[in-house]
Amino acid sequence: MRRPLLALALALAYLAGAGNELPAAVQPPSAPDPPGATNNGTLIYDRDYPFIHYADAPVHNDVARLQQRLDEGTVKLTTTPQHGYLESLLQALNINPDSQTLVFSKTSLQIEVISPATPRAIYFNDDTYVAWVQQSGIIEINTMDADRGPVFYTLSAADPHPRLEREILRCLTCHDSYAEMGGGVPRFLFESTYDVDHGRLIPDAISRETSNATPIAQRWGGWYVTGRDGGALHLGNIQTPATDTPIELSKARRSALLSLGSMFDSSAYLRGTSDIVALLVLEHQITLHNQIIRANYKSRTLLQRALPGSDAASLHWSQLPPPLQRRLDQLLRPLLDALLMSDAAPLPQRMVGGNGYAAWFQNQGIKDTQGRSLRELDLNTRVFRYPLSFLIYSEGFDALPVLVREHLYQDLARILQAPDPGAPYRSRSAADRLCAYQILLATKPEFARAMRSHSD
Repeated sequence: MRRPLLALALALAYLAGAGNELPAAVQPPSAPDPPGATNNGTLIYDRDYPFIHYADAPVHNDVARLQQRLDEGTVKLTTTPQHGYLESLLQALNINPDSQTLVFSKTSLQIEVISPATPRAIYFNDDTYVAWVQQSGIIEINTMDADRGPVFYTLSAADPHPRLEREILRCLTCHDSYAEMGGGVPRFLFESTYDVDHGRLIPDAISRETSNATPIAQRWGGWYVTGRDGGALHLGNIQTPATDTPIELSKARRSALLSLGSMFDSSAYLRGTSDIVALLVLEHQITLHNQIIRANYKSRTLLQRALPGSDAASLHWSQLPPPLQRRLDQLLRPLLDALLMSDAAPLPQRMVGGNGYAAWFQNQGIKDTQGRSLRELDLNTRVFRYPLSFLIYSEGFDALPVLVREHLYQDLARILQAPDPGAPYRSRSAADRLCAYQILLATKPEFARAMRSHSD
């Protein structure tokens, strides 16, 4: 019997009250102490990271702010017969339906209602992810809270007075970095089913977490992919084979499609696409979000242990003793590398989206006086035109301790301006790196102030 394989796991469970509209097989199991909780039911995060207050009500995210507007009556959500609150919710969260990506592998506790004919639709913007499945009684929502990292909500289609209910423990069954052993952090997930070995597809492989460093040839197993991929090898659009026996990849492989009509009836969805550019952006920002979360949790922990009683939010980098600076520098290196996309896998062929998502995404960018933006796409050999992530503008990044941002700014300035910054940063031209520095200097006031302060 084939093991259930995970894809993007967005808020993996239902609230007890919402599950009644679903088939019995989909009901959440009883779990007195799921992963993420200690034996007495408290969160391991609240034990390991008491200064994060993960179990407390999050307020620094778009979903919490939307609930406040709903409570005040300044916003109302409306339903449609086919999609429930979905369209209204996306509009309220400023999420473009063109961001739709579709995953058909058996995901989360909704295995009874997800299939190649009824895939799970994911919609997203820079901070929030919304998941909708046909025949489901709820909409699942993940969002990046500036203080707490990933937080999870559900919205019941049966509630005439819509309320975004927070879910914690059951979602952490998967959205958790081994917290049952201590020291884990909550995270977002993007995973691919199948595996490839010497040109053969391994259908029964356990799904693997992927990032922007994963080669394109190993991405998107269990996902639909639309647009133009230039004939690049990937695992998208391969519906689950009927055998567990390895098969030749060339026989199973399907190129990206311009639309999904040849795969299943997509008329129930907001779009007939699962856009290749949206998938590329989605993987990039999940990679960045996870590094921001890790840097936030771990740097605050290190500061609390090294300088007990100190207020990490008020400290500056220059106030730290050199040994602590060196430890923090090492801890922050993965986030620095992710911001600079130093290990991002190259694109083997030119990628072209199949709807308006790419144009919409680029138009959201903050531009300098020359019209340049960190959201500009390349899509020939790399996803982004400039080697610096647009999520440096995000609320999550801005909520990192001041001293962390100060140190990252100095490292970024040094690497982006250096004629030869050394490995792994020299893969991008000096001209591209200098453009990224100039754009950041012109569009992020805090960075500009840090540069002036450093030069004084």
